[in-house]
Amino acid sequence: MPTSLDAEHTAKLEAARALQSTLENTRLHLIEYRDQFDSQQNSGESEIAQLFEGRAGLTDPAIVGVHSAAQMTFLRKLKVQYLEQKAKDQYIKTIVSDVAPNINAGDNENLRLANERKKEALRMAKSRLAEKDSDIRKLAPLVEQDFNKAKALTSEAADLAKKILDARLQLTRLRQAYPHPRLTVQSAKTRLDEQITEMQDLADEMQNINKKSDRVKSEVKEGAREVERLRVERAELEKQARAGERDVKDPRVVGLCNWFNSSLKLHRSLHSLESYRSASENELHLTYSITPTNAPGAAPRKVRFILLFVPNTWQLADVQIEGLAGDAGDVVAAHIQSNDVPGLIASVLSRARAGL
Repeated sequence: MPTSLDAEHTAKLEAARALQSTLENTRLHLIEYRDQFDSQQNSGESEIAQLFEGRAGLTDPAIVGVHSAAQMTFLRKLKVQYLEQKAKDQYIKTIVSDVAPNINAGDNENLRLANERKKEALRMAKSRLAEKDSDIRKLAPLVEQDFNKAKALTSEAADLAKKILDARLQLTRLRQAYPHPRLTVQSAKTRLDEQITEMQDLADEMQNINKKSDRVKSEVKEGAREVERLRVERAELEKQARAGERDVKDPRVVGLCNWFNSSLKLHRSLHSLESYRSASENELHLTYSITPTNAPGAAPRKVRFILLFVPNTWQLADVQIEGLAGDAGDVVAAHIQSNDVPGLIASVLSRARAGL
């Protein structure tokens, strides 16, 4: 169904076509007259060139004007010489003639008056010609400018008409390709807003997935390092086991060693024991990694025990604790007195977990 926009385009198209037909029917014919003028001017220049030493190759208007002025001066002198020769010839014929012409003062006066009238008419014709030439020189650029503008407008109108037809054809194809119901401007904006919101949600989700992926990658790297460490540890233990098998003939040693290692790993996992080291025969270093119960997300705290025993006995002599927030001197003294190493470690670790 045609809309107001289609009606407006149709009106503009009809106006452009009417302007084009008017320009074509108007009897200006500026281009034809220009070609005709150029042909006449070229023919006149060729004739003048043949008469005056072949000067037809001049194209500069200033040089042509100088040569034209020189030629006009030459023609005037030639005309004067011709009149003088004609007057002399008539005078000689009159003198040598047997019949004397009847020439009086009245005839001379009539000739003078006729010459004056002719000169006046010639001056008026020259004035009109100069005025007409001046008008032509002034109006010719304006007419040419208007003609070029009209020609450009005609071409633009033709191009616009072609574009309008192409747009209508494309619009018809789009209507055939996308039948009703079509999207309106408001529904398209709503759809765009929904897509923008969806894209933002997807971008946030992708960012979370990337963070999770980075975290998983770091965990995988940590696991790989732990696996490598365990592999090295296993190789060392297997080497020690093979050495023990060669030294000890009792077959129960391997089973007892495995049981001890398993028990030690279980103890370390239950009590968060990170490392243990025997510095000397009567000195033992234990390091625990404790997470406070009142701050689950906090970083683990390192608690280190340095246990000193009486030489050649299992009697606890002194205990040094590092990494504990509070003072545990009373607990240490009581357990040293009772020689209770497991109870001391359990009490201190419970305080560390409670954040004391």
